[in-house]
Amino acid sequence: MARRIIFHVDANSAFLSWTAAHRVKVLGEALDLRDVPSVIAGDKASRHSIILAKSAPAKKYGIQTGEPLFQALEKCPNLIVAPPDYELYVEASRHFVEMLRQFSPQVEQYSIDEAWVDMTGTQRIYGDPRLAAEQIRERIWNELGFTVNVGISTNKLLAKMAGDLEKPNKVHTLYPEEMETKMWPLPVRDLFLVGAATEQKLKAFGIYTIGDLAKADVSVIRKRLGKHGETIWHFANGRNAEMVTPEAAENKGYGNSITTVKDVASREEAHRVLLSLCETVAMRMRKDGQYGSCIAINLRTCDFRHYSHQRLLSNATNITTIIFEEACKAFDEGWDGQPVRQLGVQVTRLAKESYQQYDFLSGISPVQYEKKLRLDETVDSLRDKFGEEIIVRAKFSKDTESHMAGGLSKARRTGVTKPVPDEF
Repeated sequence: MARRIIFHVDANSAFLSWTAAHRVKVLGEALDLRDVPSVIAGDKASRHSIILAKSAPAKKYGIQTGEPLFQALEKCPNLIVAPPDYELYVEASRHFVEMLRQFSPQVEQYSIDEAWVDMTGTQRIYGDPRLAAEQIRERIWNELGFTVNVGISTNKLLAKMAGDLEKPNKVHTLYPEEMETKMWPLPVRDLFLVGAATEQKLKAFGIYTIGDLAKADVSVIRKRLGKHGETIWHFANGRNAEMVTPEAAENKGYGNSITTVKDVASREEAHRVLLSLCETVAMRMRKDGQYGSCIAINLRTCDFRHYSHQRLLSNATNITTIIFEEACKAFDEGWDGQPVRQLGVQVTRLAKESYQQYDFLSGISPVQYEKKLRLDETVDSLRDKFGEEIIVRAKFSKDTESHMAGGLSKARRTGVTKPVPDEF
């Protein structure tokens, strides 16, 4: 039986690289943002703006992804700040994944800038896995204009760990027989799914490296950290049986998620974030004439534990307030009070029509439902014509920056897209 070969391909400093590549290859600019101290961030006048990506020269000033922009400017007053272009990033990501599929049909996108590729059995086509990885790296640079790291191993976990060993623009292997020398000496925080809180708990009982965790008694780890502890113990030993799962071509739902600037520690804060996400999800559904009857929320805690929960409706809907109310109920039913760093909302079980009858639980009649729908459609029309800030719910009257969240630009959310060249 052939040994499984899995690649993890990760774009280096994706948002900055994609912005720089577009400016150089498409707009013809002489200055490459990757060669100077530069960052991708929002409005320089806002103290809430954070660093989304940084160049290697900016890193030398101690600038970190996620830190406030005003702090970065204090470290480097001449820092070049470029605004994010989410529409461009979506297109760049699409080209990135399409190129990976030219090497193997088994591609699983993990995030906008990274994916796993199952290369098992392709040695007869590309030769040694390292040679195949170099081909991928070189083609992405030559044709798309940005660099990637490629990690190679026998499962998804070790491939991802391999890709993180040294950056940028590198190819690394981390086969099971290499774990002891390449992975076990690393700090335990470098292990996938070990966050700051988990790191401190592990250090409290003498576990400082991944090797320390791998050699620990799993029963002790499970007792102190629960199921998550057992999971990361298996990870420390290189065990991960998940297959590379290509995404289905057909869109079966609408969703948005956001990683918050700071941990969300109260139910009221969480509900505000959920409302901002429901605004964009419901707006897209109405534009496409879609209704959904399954409302799901997913969250990731500050120590990277994941939770999801869903609620089923008797009638499909695309009304913002109804989706929001169900999302809040789903959140309240499952949240254990731990600070949350990421929140998402998804609507599935789609339908092209919605048949409304009197709902005794909500008290909403078909007439009331129709009024809510007309109101939402009017708000959509006004926002599309005059901008998203033309109408803001009272909950966001003191913070208009966050009233519509979810990552994509207005143009992308409303479906108004511009043609993007193959080089994006």
